[in-house]
Amino acid sequence: MSEDRPTLPPVRLHSDAELARDALAAPLFARAVTLARWASPDTRVGAGGELVEEQLPDAAALLKLGPADGVEDDEDAAAYASEAWRTAVDTGLVDITDPEDPEAEGAYGTAAPGEALAVIAGGSPQDVLGLWLEAFETAFADATAPVLDDLGAILGEDGELDFEALDWDPQQEAEFLEAVLGNLYLLTVSEGGPEDGWVPLPALAASMIVPDDMGEPTDDVLEQVSDAMMRLDDQFRVLEPVGLVAYRPVDEALMAEESADTPAAAAEELDEDDVARYGMVRLNPLGLYGVRARMLEAGVDAPAVGDLADKGADVLLDSLAYYPEQAGRAELEQWLARREPAAAAEELLSAARGEDPGAPLRRLRCQEGLLLVDASAEPAVRAVLDDRELGGLARVWLAERGAADVPVPPEEMVFWLAVDTIAAQLDADGETPELEELVVGLVGQHTGFLDSAWRVDHPATAAVLDAMGRLHPEKKIAKEAKKAAFKARSRTGA
Repeated sequence: MSEDRPTLPPVRLHSDAELARDALAAPLFARAVTLARWASPDTRVGAGGELVEEQLPDAAALLKLGPADGVEDDEDAAAYASEAWRTAVDTGLVDITDPEDPEAEGAYGTAAPGEALAVIAGGSPQDVLGLWLEAFETAFADATAPVLDDLGAILGEDGELDFEALDWDPQQEAEFLEAVLGNLYLLTVSEGGPEDGWVPLPALAASMIVPDDMGEPTDDVLEQVSDAMMRLDDQFRVLEPVGLVAYRPVDEALMAEESADTPAAAAEELDEDDVARYGMVRLNPLGLYGVRARMLEAGVDAPAVGDLADKGADVLLDSLAYYPEQAGRAELEQWLARREPAAAAEELLSAARGEDPGAPLRRLRCQEGLLLVDASAEPAVRAVLDDRELGGLARVWLAERGAADVPVPPEEMVFWLAVDTIAAQLDADGETPELEELVVGLVGQHTGFLDSAWRVDHPATAAVLDAMGRLHPEKKIAKEAKKAAFKARSRTGA
């Protein structure tokens, strides 16, 4: 595998305008905006900028929260209002003025709409998304915060929280959730991922706990998976209101059925209905945008379709080398949409030349790009008919277009194109069943193929013949291919 391959497959993001609309509609962000507009000099806040307890009922009433929002009583409503207010403060939607004497009894700070609130009404989609990313950061911090179920057990003698008693490592918690979101992102953008985007919570938890080379998980490992599921259940409940994910929580009745000493089963041991009851999660389009933004900030190579639209053909072809088929086609379409067909074809063909190791795959991607241009590119394609590296693919394009007067390629060009094509397929996907079919077809269609192929003046000739020896199912022909590879190396002294 080439070291130049991207870490992740390219993601197809919604437009900034669509994502900004999603951000404004996300429940937590929408509530934060509502409270920011409500803030006034009469709004009293504590030392940390939080709404004082007496203000929470008014804030909750303004938000009109009910059972549909997961709110069952006044205590729930106050908690939701407090969360939305904290988001408004953290994103700059609300400005806080500290009291002149914070230590004075009855001293309160005040609040007012922040400068960022103007972005909601008149800012660009990118500005709105910038604010939403800050709201995501707040939600992420909440999701990784410790659960304080028993305050008495973690209060020190001085009345302060004893963080050591919490058994909580903030960095470890953040890294765990980052990794979970990274796995969920990869499952979502991979072409082999779930069609509807929903990922079972047991599978996601297992991806964090179960080693890839483990056969049957041990009870201890299953117990860890079960614990991770419960941890993720809490975290996704926090991340859902900010618009990052859609989440179907773990069925509490199902968990009650689990015996105290029996961990939750691995996902592959459950039937389809039970898997859903153990929780399902899906990254929303806004979630794809948000997780990718965090990855980019961390230095991860996380490409998006459209990134290459304004790049030259040389950058395009090198970058497309290992893109999955659908994403590669989408990227080519966006690149071609900005150029005239003839000029685009000429630029692609020029960038496809070369004898470096990546050149065969560049030519394959060039050929895929040429399939998307119309007949007006024909003069540019005909201009390379005599080019040893490009003449073969030019003839293929012309023939597929039904063009007249397509010259018959010389035998040397036929063999060169065959070697180049196999080299590209090897680089892209390795020794696949599809490549085996191609090898068998080439040897069967061309009498004496191996006798001629070793003489081909192509940098990858010997490597291609070695691969043909491994791929061809007939032992006699496989042996001949290996001999031909030896001859090719002897000819070049490699």
